[in-house]
Amino acid sequence: MREVMREHRYRSGRMRGVAAVEFAIVLIPLVILVSGVAEYGRAIYQYDALTKSTRSAARYLSQFSPEDLAYPVDEAKCLAVYGNVSCTGSALVSGLTPSMVTVCDRLHTSDCSDAIYGTVSTYDNSSGTGAAAGTISLVAVKISGFQYSPLQSFINASGITFSNIVTVMRQVL
Repeated sequence: MREVMREHRYRSGRMRGVAAVEFAIVLIPLVILVSGVAEYGRAIYQYDALTKSTRSAARYLSQFSPEDLAYPVDEAKCLAVYGNVSCTGSALVSGLTPSMVTVCDRLHTSDCSDAIYGTVSTYDNSSGTGAAAGTISLVAVKISGFQYSPLQSFINASGITFSNIVTVMRQVL
């Protein structure tokens, strides 16, 4: 009986610390996986914040005619970057500047060669070949060149640049 107890004690002594070693082996990939998921979530959050800021700026500009002498292009850019028209406070997303925001409408067409934002004809069907039903004016707010910056330094994702984020809305004629 004593031999069995001695043998059991000897085996349990050899197994001491195995769980800690296994945990250390599993911990490294687990931390990398959790960090990657957190960075991916943060990138989605920043993209969503940029989309909402272009939507707010386009909605703001849709109330004004581009021929208006007090057409608030700079205020709309401030709204897209800072969340207010007075350009105060910190940027909604770190790294976003007013120079990254472009306004496209029937009078402001520089850097807007990807689509027509002037007076657009509408038709009575979805094929675009029916009877003309009138015209609408469009305004677009575009954020371009925004570069994502990760929180963790060991993940080299600093070279990721989001594609153009654009919101287009109807504007007052």
